[in-house]
Amino acid sequence: MSEVKIFAGSNSTHLAEKIAKNYGKKLGVLTLSKFSDGEMSPSFDESIRGCTVFIIQSTNQPSDNILELCLMIDAAKRASAYKVCAVIPYFGYARQDRKDRPRVSIAAKLIANMITSAGADRIMTCDLHAGQIQGFFDIPLDHLNGSAIFAPYLSQLNLKDLIFAAPDVGGVARARAYAKHFEVEMVVCDKHRKRANEIASMQLIGDVEGRDVVLVDDLVDTAGTLCKAAEIIMEKGANSVRAIVTHGVLSGKAYENIENSVLEELVITDTIPLSQKSSKIRVLSVADLFAKAIHAVTGHTSISSLFI
Repeated sequence: MSEVKIFAGSNSTHLAEKIAKNYGKKLGVLTLSKFSDGEMSPSFDESIRGCTVFIIQSTNQPSDNILELCLMIDAAKRASAYKVCAVIPYFGYARQDRKDRPRVSIAAKLIANMITSAGADRIMTCDLHAGQIQGFFDIPLDHLNGSAIFAPYLSQLNLKDLIFAAPDVGGVARARAYAKHFEVEMVVCDKHRKRANEIASMQLIGDVEGRDVVLVDDLVDTAGTLCKAAEIIMEKGANSVRAIVTHGVLSGKAYENIENSVLEELVITDTIPLSQKSSKIRVLSVADLFAKAIHAVTGHTSISSLFI
């Protein structure tokens, strides 16, 4: 078996350190040099010849971070790494997975092509915005599920009258999986957008009166949809409403929106580092989940045990 080495992109250093520690390895050493115009030049500061290399990099604020990841993959292949696995806890551009209007890019497919062309042999990620993005890659992809993190947390809350809610129609399958696991019901918030990050209207499908509602989503950006859904749910007589969301993109007025919302708490993971603290945001770590997945990949065992 080839030696395993784990490296971090500049956007995921803190998470990568925790993953490496849980795996039982020290994080590898590399240098990211930049020219004055911003041009990047990554270099590995230790031999990786014949090694299985895992490069951990979330691609929020995607432009620089995706390019940095591709450059690191290319550098690893040219340094004679045996295999290169791109570990992308948050996969940027995943929201652009289809042509939903004329003359637009399918950006998720383009990014998949870029990462594959750079030389990645395998992809590891968590809670893609759309599951079909797995098919955009012609290399193996391990799609981890945040439910392995959130389900134990929800169980310990002992909510008396639990019900799950999808903040939009696209999240129905995700909310249904939780409802099935906990053997409870679910409701749906049906929204209509004028444009990106701007909601025109929203209505609730289902009964939440007297219930403890948990909104389920894969990512929260400006938090407009989430906060609006929580407001409508409380107006319909819910006892409480909280949200579990894997990726805390949290741009624009997200922190302000969350603080001023009726949400009891927003539970996210550390796939993306927080830019500021909030009394309503709780962060759970995916480090152990990814470390176990890396063990399974390098040991050629199944990762199915990591799913609820």
